[in-house]
Amino acid sequence: MAVPENTADGQKPAERHLIMRFAARSDVGRIRSKNDDSAYAGRHLAVVADGMGGHAGGDVASAATVLDMIHLDRPDYDGDAGTILADEIQTANSLLSELVHINPKLAGMGTTVTALLLAEGKLHFAHIGDSRAYRLRDGEFKQVSVDHTFVQRLIDEGRLKPEEAESHPHKNVLMRVLGDVDASPELDLDTLDVKPGDRWLLCSDGLNYVAGHAVERTVKETKDLRECVETLVELTLEAGSPDNVTVVMVEIVEETPDDVSTAAVDVITPVVGTKPAPTAEAPRTPEAEAKAPDTGTDDAAEAKGGGKPTERAGSSVEEPGSTDPHLGEHLTAEVLREELSSRPHELVGAAAAAAESGSIPTIGGRTVARRAATVLTHKAEPLTGDDDETLVPLKPRRWVTWSIAAALLVVLTVGLWLGYAWTQTRYYIGEYDSRVAIFNGVSQRLGPIQLSSLEAVTEIRMDSLPPFSQQRVRQTVPANDLYDAQRIVKNLELTGTTSPEDECPSPSAGAAPSAPAPTDPAAPAPTDPAAPAAASPSPSPTVTCEVGQ
Repeated sequence: MAVPENTADGQKPAERHLIMRFAARSDVGRIRSKNDDSAYAGRHLAVVADGMGGHAGGDVASAATVLDMIHLDRPDYDGDAGTILADEIQTANSLLSELVHINPKLAGMGTTVTALLLAEGKLHFAHIGDSRAYRLRDGEFKQVSVDHTFVQRLIDEGRLKPEEAESHPHKNVLMRVLGDVDASPELDLDTLDVKPGDRWLLCSDGLNYVAGHAVERTVKETKDLRECVETLVELTLEAGSPDNVTVVMVEIVEETPDDVSTAAVDVITPVVGTKPAPTAEAPRTPEAEAKAPDTGTDDAAEAKGGGKPTERAGSSVEEPGSTDPHLGEHLTAEVLREELSSRPHELVGAAAAAAESGSIPTIGGRTVARRAATVLTHKAEPLTGDDDETLVPLKPRRWVTWSIAAALLVVLTVGLWLGYAWTQTRYYIGEYDSRVAIFNGVSQRLGPIQLSSLEAVTEIRMDSLPPFSQQRVRQTVPANDLYDAQRIVKNLELTGTTSPEDECPSPSAGAAPSAPAPTDPAAPAPTDPAAPAAASPSPSPTVTCEVGQ
């Protein structure tokens, strides 16, 4: 807290609070096709987020996180501001999980977060990932954050030298990030003392392509914040800039009467693209002179890209109380713009693109108090409307899932039934109670299900058969049908083998085997010696070749 000055009349002057002067810039770089970085800078909050997730959702993750935190840019807090900052980052993490649940194409997205919150004369610091925070105090430039990377862990364990980290093949592997992987990620949290004149640099890892001594020299020698961020970004682009780069510079200063009187009207228009947006403290560009537009602006048209970059909802800036967190309204593009217009700020990167286009639908159950911003999701239709409407897309998915499951179950059931029906057309010869028996089905089992049943038991004892035939029967002798099974049994009875030495006539030949064929009285007597035996069946066989009895 600043020390109050003495006045001429001896009265105690009004206490001056500390605020942050700021400047920010984000650039897509030389190689990348889209910007996955987001950043916000205001009088009490500065945050940088570097999204990841490839084409699907890197920009979504960083923009959603930053937009979810902008309401923290205020000086007064009922509780511990550091705890509130940590809770808000965890809330942003749950928001990302909800976004993935609504749109599975975003699975795997995540983001780093490095944030500073100035409240009640203290600077609250929160960090996760490999974005960085540096502090310049009394001529000493020092990195405050610790990279949550694989190579940094190797350095901490003494297995890798710091100078070897830049050339390590896994230098970009992150160990901790916000996203849909961890429900409660571990944050680095700290509460730091603060004094006027302190300077802080927050940046994404895109700035790592500039040598550390060049970054330090630029921050120390460049007094103007706007010029400093411009120089750092340009140095990155000159180095090839294979990644997005985002830089935020803040300086701790005492609040002046001018700061108080203009707090609700000093609006900074976010600029989409690679050009920096102006700050309240830096010289303003023509784009920054644009005022809030007419209230007739159609939010739906803006969401489709029909609105111009300088258009805003509302003809005048509302008082800060008009966006009270307890209103309980769902966050819309208009509400977000009113929130941003109530205080000086700078919004850059993917978050600025989301706010500018108006593609900020809501997640059911999240109010203005949570600032849950669901941002542009690459050709996916934005979610709008009430909670019930938000949940509608999930119902068809459940219906389709259940339909597919039911269809697969029907196909499986029909296939099993057809397979079982086929087994019941088969027969085989086996052993039952030390006797030869005929079985219907196949001799296999399907788990606990026996695929055969006993059809008939003969009087042929197993010990009356030759050893070879006994072995064959115990191993089962397959038959094409019941007639074929009876034929095999007949062979076992007559010859002791399963070979067809005494073939029975086919049932399709006409008359039954036991009935003699009619003869012509004038015809000579038959000479076949087997004919009388056919006319008088032997009493000994138990199973005959007759079928269909």
